[in-house]
Amino acid sequence: MRLTIPNILSFIRLLLIPFFVVTFYLPYSWAPFATALIFFIAGVTDWFDGYLARKLNQTTRFGAFIDPVADKVMVATAMVLVVEHYHSLWVTIPAVTMIGREIIISALREW
Repeated sequence: MRLTIPNILSFIRLLLIPFFVVTFYLPYSWAPFATALIFFIAGVTDWFDGYLARKLNQTTRFGAFIDPVADKVMVATAMVLVVEHYHSLWVTIPAVTMIGREIIISALREW
């Protein structure tokens, strides 16, 4: 595994997930903003790692694997937190559908 800048950015995105969850549960007025900021930073690193991988010709097989995994884990975590927050069937069903779709599509791509 070559440690390239895009791969490091994907690892950073994975490392942001626990901070994302912790800030979601903090009992402070600034916690929702901090949670949204972490999600925004994760989105920027996602765009930036793809851009750099192509621009610097640093695409790797490991990067092609870890980038979508980091994306899916971050988004699935966000959906689970939203479902937990709202406790509503009307939020839960779409979230389960989207998470299930992502798992099925990923499985089909691997197959």
